[in-house]
Order: sequence, then structure tokens, then C-alpha cells
Amino acid sequence: MTVKRFGILAAIAVSALGASSGASAQLFFTDPSFKNTPIEGSDPLVGLAIPGATPAEYRAHLLWNLRSGLNVAALQCQFSPWLRTVPNYNGILAHHSAELAAAYTTLTGYFKRVHGPVKGTKAFDDYSTITYNNFASLDAQYGFCQTASNISKAALQAPKGGLNDLAAKRMRELRSSLVYAGEPGYGFNPYAIAVPTVPRIPDNCWDKKGQLNKKCRPRA
Repeated sequence: MTVKRFGILAAIAVSALGASSGASAQLFFTDPSFKNTPIEGSDPLVGLAIPGATPAEYRAHLLWNLRSGLNVAALQCQFSPWLRTVPNYNGILAHHSAELAAAYTTLTGYFKRVHGPVKGTKAFDDYSTITYNNFASLDAQYGFCQTASNISKAALQAPKGGLNDLAAKRMRELRSSLVYAGEPGYGFNPYAIAVPTVPRIPDNCWDKKGQLNKKCRPRA
């Protein structure tokens, strides 16, 4: 697959997906707080291992995993049009096209260097498929979608050439969001709900059939 062809395919990856009806607001009253510290491309948390990679190849690996995660969000998170995962993702592809194309070239070059020109192509395809699958989430979908939406907005604001820096700052957060997180500080508390006290009805108010005697019935 050529870089030009990749650009075309990536740009249309979610263009045909219509916005579905969904939530009328963001997903949480208070966004969950996921662990977020800078991360290097060589960190195992980023994604699949690419042993023997150069610093430039690790940077491409980091960027490619961020793009893959946002792509999965564009596909998974359309239940809430307010997250704007589809238009934001397509905007990222356009705004950061040069940096993404360079990362693609570097990363495919790694697999061809390590596995050879023929096996390298298949190895990259397998790497891409597993990378996408590793972002799939069900139980943690709300937290993942909210986090991916926030990151995609930051990516659109990042200057051209600055997407890799953003990946280094936010990739750990995106991976952490794949662990379920409920509504912070809004757990159900039955003791916070006022329930009226029902007075006990004496035993002599019931007849043999279990019916309430007239003398104990409340007046109209």
C-alpha cells in the first residue's frame, strides 16, 4: 500500500458513517480521571512490541497507535453525536496528513527492514489489525469515548507537526481509559432518598380472611 493510497483510504474510513441519534449531552457529569503522564514510544503500554526499532520508528509507532485509537473511537462512539468523533477524526487526517504519512512510511519501513519486503507487508497488516482490536472496548466504552473525544479536540488544536508531541502527552491516558470507570462522585446512595415511614397496623385490625376491618380503615 502506497502512502498516497493510505491517505485516501484513511480519509474515507469513516466518511460514509452517518451520525446516529444518541445522548443529548456529554457522557458524564464529571469526566473520569485517567492516569496521564508522558510516555515514550518504546513503553510496552503503547502497543505491540516492535523489537529493534530506532528512536524514529518508536515515534512513528506511538503516533500510529494514537491515530488507531482515535479511528476506533470514530467507529465506536457515534451513539453520541456530541462527542464529534467522526468529524474530528477526519479533521485530524486532513490537518496532520504530512506527519501521519511520514509515520506510515517510517513504520512500514521498519517491518520491511526486519521481515523483508514481502513478509514485512503482511507483518504490518497484522500489526495494524491487532492494534485496532486492542482498542475495542465494551464495559469501558463510555470512558474511552469521552477521553478519545477530548484528545481529538486537542489534536485539532495542535500545530502541524505537533501530533507526535500530543501522542507522547496523552497516549497513556487513552490506554488507561480502556479500564471501566463509573460516574465519579455520583454513586447510588439509597440513604440519600427520603422514604416516608409507613405506620404498623395492629394485628386486631385484620379479620380471619386477612382483610382490614372497617374500624381500622382510614376515613375518606
